[in-house]
Amino acid sequence: MAARSDSEGRLGEEFFTPGISSFTEFLGAHRPGLLPTRPPFAPGVRAAPDSFPHGTTVLALTYRDGVLIAGDRRATMGNLIAQRDLEKVHPADDHTAVAFAGTVGLAVDMVELYQVELYHFEKIEGTPMTLNAKASRLSGLLRQNLGQAMQGLAVVPLLAGYDPRAPEGRRGRVFSFDIAGGAYEKRHFHAEGSGSPYARGALKKLYRPDMDRSEAALAALQALWDAADDDSATGGPDLGRRIYPIVAVITEDGFERLSEAETEELSRAMVAQRGIRPDGPDATP
Repeated sequence: MAARSDSEGRLGEEFFTPGISSFTEFLGAHRPGLLPTRPPFAPGVRAAPDSFPHGTTVLALTYRDGVLIAGDRRATMGNLIAQRDLEKVHPADDHTAVAFAGTVGLAVDMVELYQVELYHFEKIEGTPMTLNAKASRLSGLLRQNLGQAMQGLAVVPLLAGYDPRAPEGRRGRVFSFDIAGGAYEKRHFHAEGSGSPYARGALKKLYRPDMDRSEAALAALQALWDAADDDSATGGPDLGRRIYPIVAVITEDGFERLSEAETEELSRAMVAQRGIRPDGPDATP
C-alpha cells in the first residue's frame, strides 16, 4: 500500500489511529481503490466470464496428524488452456492454508489480502485469530466480491487449518464457502471447482481418518486424477512437462508443502497403478 504523507514525508494520521485490527477495514476506509473487490467495470457494463482465466479443482481432507490441502494446476479460459502450472494452494499463516477455484486474477488478489489481514490482526492484537474467526474474515472478503460474482467473476475458496484448541483427533479442520460469503465446516473432506463432484466421489471411496501423510497425499492425487478424467477444466499430472498437483499439509508443526520430488514420486506411482486399473483402487473397507 502506498503510504499517504505530507510534504515533509511524514505518514498521515490514518496510520496512527488505534483500534483497527482489520487491515481490510483500514484499506476500505482510507484507500478503497486498492481493494481487489472494487468494481472492475463501469456501471451497466457486464463481464464476459470466458475471457478471464478460471482455475479448478481444489480439495482438502483431514488425516491422522492434521489436514491436507491440494489442487491441480490447470487454468482455463473458455475452451482454451490458459495456464498449465497455476498455483492454487497458498499458506495463509503458519497453521492455515487457502486454495481457490474460480476467477484467477480476483482470487490471487483476495488470497494476498487475506494473508495480510491475518498478519495485521496478529500484530495489532498480539495473538493469532482463532480458526473460526479466520473463516469469518474470509467470508467477509467474499461478501465484498458479490457484485463481481453475480457477473460471473466468482471466487470459491477452500480453507484448511490446524486448530490446537479442538479435541484430539479433530484438530484438522476444513471450511467451504459460497459466493455470498456463507461458511460451512466440512467433516473429513471437501472439494471445490468444476471437477469437485468427481473428486468428492473418489474421496468417499478412499478416505480413512487414520491415514498417514503419504496415504492422505495419494488419496488426494487419486481424487484429482478422477476429477481430470471427467472434467476437461481439471489437469492431471503432466509427466512430460513434470508438472504435478500441489499438495500441502498443516500439522502441529505448521504449514508444509510437499517437495516436488515427493509429489512426483507419488504421482508416478499412481499413474503406474492407473495403467493396471484405469478406474482406480477399490473402496477402503
